[in-house]
Amino acid sequence: MNGQSDKALNFRTPRAYSDRTLALQIEFTNTPLVCGFDFAPNNIYPRASLLSVNIYMYKRLSYQEVLILIEKVILEIVTSLSKDEAPVLVLPNRSSWANISFDNAVGLQMTSGSSVTTVRSNCSSSVTKFGHILKVLSTIYKLVQSNVYATKRDIYYNDTQLFGSQRTVDSIVDDISCMLKVPRRRLHVVSTSKGLISGDLCYLEEDSTKVDCHSNSTATPVSSNVGGIRNIVSSAKFVLIVEKDATFQKLLDDDFCTKLSPCIMITGKGVPDVNSRLMVRRLWDTLHIPIFALVDADPYGIEIMCIYKYGSVAMSFEAHSLTVPSVMWLGLLPSDLQRLRVPEDALIPLTQRDQKKLTSLLKRPYLACQPAWQREIEMMQQSKVKAEIQSLASIAADFLSRVYLPNKLRYGGWI
Repeated sequence: MNGQSDKALNFRTPRAYSDRTLALQIEFTNTPLVCGFDFAPNNIYPRASLLSVNIYMYKRLSYQEVLILIEKVILEIVTSLSKDEAPVLVLPNRSSWANISFDNAVGLQMTSGSSVTTVRSNCSSSVTKFGHILKVLSTIYKLVQSNVYATKRDIYYNDTQLFGSQRTVDSIVDDISCMLKVPRRRLHVVSTSKGLISGDLCYLEEDSTKVDCHSNSTATPVSSNVGGIRNIVSSAKFVLIVEKDATFQKLLDDDFCTKLSPCIMITGKGVPDVNSRLMVRRLWDTLHIPIFALVDADPYGIEIMCIYKYGSVAMSFEAHSLTVPSVMWLGLLPSDLQRLRVPEDALIPLTQRDQKKLTSLLKRPYLACQPAWQREIEMMQQSKVKAEIQSLASIAADFLSRVYLPNKLRYGGWI
C-alpha cells in the first residue's frame, strides 16, 4: 500500500485477541494517507515518541501535520500487529499532581517528563478504552482531512452503544489532544458551550456572523469556536467572571453592565467549561483590561476561581490558552461577611467535606504566592461558616449591584 491508494485501511487485532468484548478496529475509508506506508515490517516508520516534546508547548499545526501525527499512532499499532504483539497506547497521566509544575505567569502546566498511563489491547481492564480511542481517532482523522467540524456530542451520538456515555467521549477527546499535543480545535472537535456572556462587546464569528452582547435583558451563549472569532470591539473597563448563573441573571436584570461603567460579564455556570475559559483568556489577550472574579465565599467557589486563574490538573496540557493569571478576587470574601455584618441566619456551617477542601486548597502550589488569599481561606476555616453571594440580599434586595460591587470597584476592594 502506498500514499496514492484509495482503498480502505482496516486493521484488527490478531486472532489471539479476537474474543475480546470490543473489536479493535479503525477504518480510513477512501482516504489516502498523507505519509503513506508499506505493511512490510522493514518499511514501517520508526516508532514515534509522543512524549519527547514539552506537553504544554503547542505550535500551530497544519492539517497535514495533524494527520501525520495520527498516522504515527496507527503505524505503531501496525508495527505491533506485524510482530504478533498486542498493541498498546501510551497516554500522559492527566489526573496526577505529580505531573504538574507551577509557574505564576502561566498556572498549572504538565511537565514533559510526566508519568504515563498504558492502555493495553490485551488487558480486560483497558481493552474497551483502547477501542474507544481508536474509534475517536478514526473520526478525528476524517474530520481533519475533510475540513469538517463536529461537537463531542456529535461523536457520542454517532455510536451511543459503543461509548455508553457522553463523559466517556469527553475524556477520550482530551486524552487524544494531550497525547498528540494538539488543541482540540485543531482536531476539528468543538464542544457546545454552557457559558453566557453579556456587556460591552461585539465580534465576528468565523463564518462572519456578527455577535452583539449589549442586550440588557438576555445574555449571549459563549461561542463554541472561540479560536475562530475576530474583530473584537469593546469599550469595557473590566471583565467580571460570575460563578453562578443565578447571580449573573440578577446582575443582568439590574443593568449592572451599564449603570456603573462599561464592562463585560461572563459566567461558566459553576465549574467552567473549556469554551468559557478560552473566552476569558481571549478577552484578556485582546483587551488588556482587569479581570475580576465574583464567587461564593465557600471552598468550591474559591476552587472555581482558581480554575480560571491557574487552570486545572486535567487540562494542564493546555494551560497557555486557558489560564488567566491576572484574575483578581473581587468577592465574596470571607472577611466581607464580618465587615458587612451579614446576618447569621444567612451563613452556612462548613461541612467536614468543606473543611477537607479548604485544607486541600491551602496545599496547592499557587496559594504560596497568594498570601492574601491564604488569609481569607484561613479566616473561613476559623469562622467555620460559608456564604453564597445571594446572602447579601439579606442586607438589601439590590445590595449586590447597588452597593457592594460599586464600592468594591471604586475603592479597590479586591485581592
